[in-house]
Amino acid sequence: MTALVDARPASPADALVCRNCGARYPLGAQHACFECFGPLEIGYDPVALASVTRADIEAGPHSIWRYSGLLPVGQSTDTRVDSGTGMTPLIRADRLADELGFSAPIWIKDDSANPTHSFKDRVVSVAITAARELGFERIACASTGNLANSVAAHATRIGMPYIVFVPSDLEPAKIVQTAIYDGTLVGIEGNYDDVNRLCSELSETDEFEKTGFVNVNVRPYYAEGSKTLGFEVAEQLGWRLPPQVVAPMASGSMLTKIHKAFKELRAAGLVAEAECRVFGAQSAGCSPIATAYEQGWDVVQPVRPTGIAKSLNIGNPADGPYALDVVRSTGGAMAAVSDDEIRAGIRLLARTTGVFAETAGGVTVAVLKKLIESGRIDPSAETVVYNTGDGLKTLDAVAEGARPTAVIKPTIKGMRDVGLL
Repeated sequence: MTALVDARPASPADALVCRNCGARYPLGAQHACFECFGPLEIGYDPVALASVTRADIEAGPHSIWRYSGLLPVGQSTDTRVDSGTGMTPLIRADRLADELGFSAPIWIKDDSANPTHSFKDRVVSVAITAARELGFERIACASTGNLANSVAAHATRIGMPYIVFVPSDLEPAKIVQTAIYDGTLVGIEGNYDDVNRLCSELSETDEFEKTGFVNVNVRPYYAEGSKTLGFEVAEQLGWRLPPQVVAPMASGSMLTKIHKAFKELRAAGLVAEAECRVFGAQSAGCSPIATAYEQGWDVVQPVRPTGIAKSLNIGNPADGPYALDVVRSTGGAMAAVSDDEIRAGIRLLARTTGVFAETAGGVTVAVLKKLIESGRIDPSAETVVYNTGDGLKTLDAVAEGARPTAVIKPTIKGMRDVGLL
């Protein structure tokens, strides 16, 4: 389906642009280049972006839609899907910095504070808004869990039919958090790549002609939602870029869009010209991008995912090569960590900051630790670490080691007997 968006309110977006060959197309429901089959992303009119001021943004809603002047959709509140997503806490983590040997501040961008407790609310808000403006009547997605949770919640909020597809062996909490909305949830016997392949095939069928797949035919818009992670950090730091950021990688899209946000902020004159080194984090159970980085490859070799960080388990990451480009061009690095290191990362973040992260957050903190120990990140440079989800989503990963310190009778003697008095 190719539904043009000429009737939309004024938007700074002016084209779909191929990330490989640079071919340009009209704005619409298209995700692949007809010339080279490369992925498309949103291109913007630089004059329109430059017209956005800090005052415009600060006068906007306390959500991602304060940045509507920098996004491809949502300029009209009539079509905008706003559940209060965004403006999540940026927490100064001094105890974590001390433990890791940082002399500069570490900040945790805690996206577990979003409505469905993950950063996916950002991309879904933009994707469903785009789907409405493009004329779709139903929304769908392939998901490793968090995206399904968010699509179900947002679609239910506006009364839009939806169908979401997930691997059938997801963490039980993520299944419950999607099924609770009473929409259509389909478990697939396979991994995420199998799920995504099925969704790509369905999007080409007549039966799904009026269905917007947020990470297939609406993907260029969907991906732009991640830019708000960059916009917010810059605003929360007083309109400046952090010298270093560390982000988890599944498809690699989020990392590339944070970098894109920083570039657009500089181009629009909203922040000073300053560079930011970008670092990527993966689980050793599914580390095709980090492996390509370590091996010096330009091509990302697909893998079969394993390990506890299921929200990052994309074995054939669409944005892997672009994530490599960003990390290498900014002077950053990538690393992967084991399941035990992920669990330790979750506990380290929890006991030093009070933030309980899901496994993806454990990956990011564990990789930060590995980077400092290997001398690949600068401990004297201010660093932002992205936590993308809530630990309540992945309780099974740490449940075994999370038990009461002691179980006693309700007496003073009971306290003394276990050495607590």
